[in-house]
Amino acid sequence: MIRLQGIVKSFDGNPVLREVDVDIAEGSVTALVGPSGSGKSTLLRCVNLLEVPEAGTLRLGDVQVRFRADARPPRETVQQMRRQTGMVFQNFQLFPHQSALDNVMEGLVTVQKWDRPRARARAMELLEKVGMAAKADAWPATLSGGQQQRVAIARALAPSPRVMLCDEPTSALDPTLAGEVVEVLQQLAAEGMTMLMATHDLRLAASIAQQVIFLEGGTVVEAGAPRQVFTQPRDARTAAFVSTLTQSVLPADWGMNGR
Repeated sequence: MIRLQGIVKSFDGNPVLREVDVDIAEGSVTALVGPSGSGKSTLLRCVNLLEVPEAGTLRLGDVQVRFRADARPPRETVQQMRRQTGMVFQNFQLFPHQSALDNVMEGLVTVQKWDRPRARARAMELLEKVGMAAKADAWPATLSGGQQQRVAIARALAPSPRVMLCDEPTSALDPTLAGEVVEVLQQLAAEGMTMLMATHDLRLAASIAQQVIFLEGGTVVEAGAPRQVFTQPRDARTAAFVSTLTQSVLPADWGMNGR
């Protein structure tokens, strides 16, 4: 579904991604983990071209783009990439002047030119899916953080994307509210939605990802199944990172570092 090869990205001359290669299978969930500043959110945002790499190749479905430092991708290519993705942001990014229902409808009406009755039906279907139908007429300011994030997930699902990109979807939430969002993401994973997420929430990564990619200093240090990466890391840098975890973060039957 997604292939990133030789991805290079810098900000103000400071390298953030250094020749990154990542493959993501259709229907799988991949979690990007690592310390702050490791490049995981930047890599995620390169997939829908919110950040444009300076070198490398990205293939998303049947669309491929090669990046150059001296030229931006064609507008049509950017649109083709973005039409295949839904984005969930750390801080929800709901329109404060619109109800939950209107937030979910907005892209369908404004961008995809659906008529309002059809968009409303689709939005209500998705709010029901994420457990927010009862709050369809509520303003974002009256919703808890977990409720706002569930509305944001419904909005990202509205155009039926092939891939969901989640940038720290639970980091702005306390554990109880984060649990509400994790349940929704677990449901999407069970339904076969392809997802790529950048996260500090290792409980989330352990519970729903089939692949964990550990980044440090803008490079992929290690990739594998969550159980392998979190309990039997092959690289010393990964081991140092997971050594800070408490046993309660991981499923009870895993153990830590092979124990």
